[in-house]
Amino acid sequence: MADHATPNLPSRDFTATAGFYAALGFAESWRDTGWMILERGGLTIEFFPYPDLDPASGSFGCCFRMDDINGFFEVVLAAGIPETTTGWPRGHRPKREHWGGLVGALIDPDGSLIRLIQEDA
Repeated sequence: MADHATPNLPSRDFTATAGFYAALGFAESWRDTGWMILERGGLTIEFFPYPDLDPASGSFGCCFRMDDINGFFEVVLAAGIPETTTGWPRGHRPKREHWGGLVGALIDPDGSLIRLIQEDA
């Protein structure tokens, strides 16, 4: 297996988290009472329980480096996640940044920031 890293994010409720990410194409590959792993193609996210998390004050996040973030963002919208600037969950449409990269964002129900970065931008 090649070297790789997986983000570890909080979940107030594993069932709710799994349902949210399932709508985005992720499937559970592991779950017990203390850990959950979700996968979608080459993306893996691991979750730990944090039932008392206040999503408004969390500072968790990671990056999804993808080949087609516009296509993934359409999946986000099709899942009913609103494109807005407040609340969670929510999406931020990919746009060209001043440094030249294409970047969008997804805020999950627990307030974690998932940066969407086009790999070949």
